[in-house]
Amino acid sequence: MTSPVFDYLQDPAEIYRRSFAIIRTEVDLSGLRPSLADVAVRLMHACGMTDIVADLAWSDDAVERASVALASGAPVLTDTRMVADGILKDRLPRRNTVRALIDDPRVADEARRTGTTRSAAAISLAAQDLDGSILAIGNAPTALFRLLEILLAGAMPPAAILAFPVGFVGASESKDALIRADIGVPFITLRGRRGGSALAAAAVNSIAGSNP
Repeated sequence: MTSPVFDYLQDPAEIYRRSFAIIRTEVDLSGLRPSLADVAVRLMHACGMTDIVADLAWSDDAVERASVALASGAPVLTDTRMVADGILKDRLPRRNTVRALIDDPRVADEARRTGTTRSAAAISLAAQDLDGSILAIGNAPTALFRLLEILLAGAMPPAAILAFPVGFVGASESKDALIRADIGVPFITLRGRRGGSALAAAAVNSIAGSNP
């Protein structure tokens, strides 16, 4: 290995430590309970934007309910492979199953049949599997809208929803719909257009690391 040309920090553990310390120095987290503050720090670390803390929305018991569900072996269901790949499997307390719903071989045909996105079709096909799961959405607003429709129609609910759809069409609206929906499911989300797979995976990783 050649000597580095530039003077930069290379130790992974120290990079993480300093990163989280910088976030906690720069951001006022006093309005968040400690468990949620830990999730917020992990989210900011994943995207490099400390101002997202102002757009976070959540149920008061979301972190605790999700943590208990993971400790009980609940599966983690995601809307995309990128979210599933970003979840640190060795942090999950019970070797929890992580499943990207879009991998279902029926998805493409279902999307064509119903005239919707593959992500929304994947949610529809997984309606019977939602009960007690952790649902992590990191891409498609249509997936979140479809999830809400299914739950409002009476499907058995997940233990928690971690909703970070991203984009310019429907992302903000889908998250606003989640915040307003009276479905009795704990959630963490980020208002506005910002989101993405890295944030959804970071939320799962943070909660998994906080398990009792």
